[in-house]
Amino acid sequence: SRTAPESPITGVDYQLGSVQHDDALQHAIEGADVVVSALSPRGELAGNNILRSVEKKIAKLTMVEGARLGVVGGAGSLRTAEGGPMLHEGSEFPEAVKPEAIEMVGVLDDLNANTSGIDWFYVSPAAEFGSHNPGEATGVYRVGGDVVLTDAEGKSLISGADLALAVVDEILHPKHSCTRFTVAY
Repeated sequence: SRTAPESPITGVDYQLGSVQHDDALQHAIEGADVVVSALSPRGELAGNNILRSVEKKIAKLTMVEGARLGVVGGAGSLRTAEGGPMLHEGSEFPEAVKPEAIEMVGVLDDLNANTSGIDWFYVSPAAEFGSHNPGEATGVYRVGGDVVLTDAEGKSLISGADLALAVVDEILHPKHSCTRFTVAY
């Protein structure tokens, strides 16, 4: 993180620095078994493939370390149906976040094109996931592939806690190697 937490948790090793500084990235990744990137193309990481470049560096350092890489992406790259358009290509997708979705599509494309042998996974949350809709932890979620998961009412929801649970479950019990998956209720 760029800043220390207000209330540090005992036993947690906090690494402070910027992902735009190679030495900070290397220090944070050294000795890791799994590296999870939950970066977003916002602020200093917005535009001009800045985040995409950072993610390439993270992948390279993770591979050198012999660790596994997990990337938390967005829902914009999910397809509306098998072989259908991506969510971000639809008219109902918010214009304000289309550049972020397109950047994360590039990150996923880079991972899919990677031939270095790195083991990775990319998880896309439900379409309506976000701080604007935090949801409640249930301890239950469904897993899908490249198509957005919806419930009987057509909603695509997951809480932050259940998304985190899905990431931890994938770390502890790997089921997705060199692929993307999605989670929703």
